[in-house]
Formats: sequence, structure tokens, C-alpha cells
Amino acid sequence: MPIDAAKALAAEPRSGEISWNTKDVLLYHLGLGAGTPATDPDELRYTLESRLHVLPSFATVAGNGSPGVISGLSMPGVEVDLARVLHGGQSLRLHRPIPAQGTATSTGRIAAVYDKGKAAVLVMRTEVADADGPLWTNDAQIFVRGEGGWGGDRGPSTRLEPPAGEPHKVVERAVREDQALLYRLSGDWNPLHADPEFAKLAGFDRPILHGLCTYGMTLKAVVDTLLDGDVTRVRSYDTRFAGVVFPGETLRIRMWRQGEAGVRVAVSAVERDDASVLADTIVEHS
Repeated sequence: MPIDAAKALAAEPRSGEISWNTKDVLLYHLGLGAGTPATDPDELRYTLESRLHVLPSFATVAGNGSPGVISGLSMPGVEVDLARVLHGGQSLRLHRPIPAQGTATSTGRIAAVYDKGKAAVLVMRTEVADADGPLWTNDAQIFVRGEGGWGGDRGPSTRLEPPAGEPHKVVERAVREDQALLYRLSGDWNPLHADPEFAKLAGFDRPILHGLCTYGMTLKAVVDTLLDGDVTRVRSYDTRFAGVVFPGETLRIRMWRQGEAGVRVAVSAVERDDASVLADTIVEHS
């Protein structure tokens, strides 16, 4: 079996130093579509270094920009075909606001291995701390098709009951034709998001947007719409990737308030009959 769960879970964590600066943050925000209108004071918080605050989802690209998926798939006990790998979900916990520039230690490990029958699920955890203490914890849930069935723990279900009632807010966000080309400059160079020929080999008629770009666009919409534009209020952000987005499409982002400290979110692609893009999405906040 290509995945040895016991060996993967027992493997020593991998640590390394990461750093980022205001240019990295500005580029990330532009990759999410920030800066429209360019002189809007609310947008300048994302695009002007003298006013800069950091959207918490920047944690998914800080340091080298590449999601921990590929490096995690080279951990001891894991030997899989990348063509069978799907990024199934992402969870982020903020321990304090992310500074606009910094140096930190990033420690990655496989936190869980689940047997879903027809697939295995790896939970790849990255914990980041600087000299002042913990900054954030990222969990990437990775599905590996065809690698389940060994009788292991199925793990928790990530499916939630649909939100009740009409959403409190609905906003639409256009995805530019060149958005994937700009977002990939934050570090995810997968040709699936840029090369039409490669996209066809992967089963798509054209390149698709990075799932983590949709993830960041959605968090920005929630912060700007329901959290008074205050990025420091975000405590955690979880999602399940339910479908793809193509550059040039429009995201419909539905938001339901959940008590005093939560927002449920559902994201769909307008032009494809509201095909689901992000599901089971929760933002917890102060």
C-alpha cells in the first residue's frame, strides 16, 4: 500500500524558516482582485503599504507561496501518484494578527490519515511561530483517490447541514480573465492554472482558478461585508472545495450570520447555474 498510515503519523516534523514582506502581501491581495476601485479607501487597506493590513488567508502563501500539499506528499510513509490527488479542504486558525512583514519558523507534519474506502485523506498540518509566539495553524485536507480500503479510521465527517433561511448578505465578485496568472505569482506555479494544453490533459477545457484564490476572495468578501473591514477579527476559517472556478466567471457568495461570532458561507459560480464552489464554509470571529 503506497500510504503507510502508522509511518506517516510517526514521521518527524519538518521545520524551516520562512519570511515575507509588504510586497508579498500586496501581490497576494492583488491576486485576489483587491484594488477595485483603485482609489477606494476600503481597498487601499489591501493595496497601499502605508495603510496595509493583512488578510488572514495570506497564511496559505506566506514564505514560499506553495501550499504544503506537495512537500507533505513526500513525507515518510506517503508515496502517491499526484494525478490522484485532490485538495479537498482547508482550515486556518489565527493565534494573532499576521504582520505585514516578518520571519518565522514553519513546522509541517501529517496530523491524521483517514480511510474513506475509495480514497485516503491526509491532514497536513503547518504550524507557524515567530519570536513572539504562535502565529497560525494551517490544515490542508488532501484526498488521494484509490488509496483507501485498509480498514483504518474513517475520520470525522466534514459535511454540514445547509444553513437555515435566507442569507443575510449576498455579494458577487467577478474573477478576471488574468486572475489565475496574477495569483500564481504568489508561489503556486502549477501549470493547470495557466497552460491550456496542460489543463486539457487534466480533463478541463481551459485553465482553472486556484482553489486557494477562491478561498481568499471569499474571506475578503466576508471581512468587507460583515466584519467592518477589520481583518483582526477573524479567528478561524474552514472550507471544503466543492467545485472548480474558471477565470472570467462570477462568484456568488452567500453569507449567514451564526450567533455573535460566526458566519456560514456558500460560494457558487453564477454562469454555471450556481454550481457549488466552496461548501461547509465557516468564518469564526470576535
